[in-house]
Amino acid sequence: MDALFNLIVFAVAAWLGYIVISEVPSLLHTPLMSGTNAISGVTILGSLVSAALAVNLGSKILAFVAIIFACVNLVGGFLVTDRMLRMFKN
Repeated sequence: MDALFNLIVFAVAAWLGYIVISEVPSLLHTPLMSGTNAISGVTILGSLVSAALAVNLGSKILAFVAIIFACVNLVGGFLVTDRMLRMFKN
C-alpha cells in the first residue's frame, strides 16, 4: 500500500512539475535553470545523506542513482547557463 501511495505522489508531482514548467515563457527558462542549480546542490546533499543512512541493498542502489541524477542535473544546468551567458556576450 505504501508503494502505491508513493507512486501516486510521484506521478502527481511529475504531472504538476510539467504543467508548471510548460507555463513558463521560454525567455525565463535559462535564468530559472541557473537559479535551480543551487537546488540541485541541495539535492546532491540529500541523496548523499540517503546513501549514508541506507540499510538494505535496494535503498543503497536507489541512493546511488539519485546521486548520479542529481550530479548530471547540476552539471547540465551549469553548462546550459554558461552557454546562455556566452550567447549574450557576443
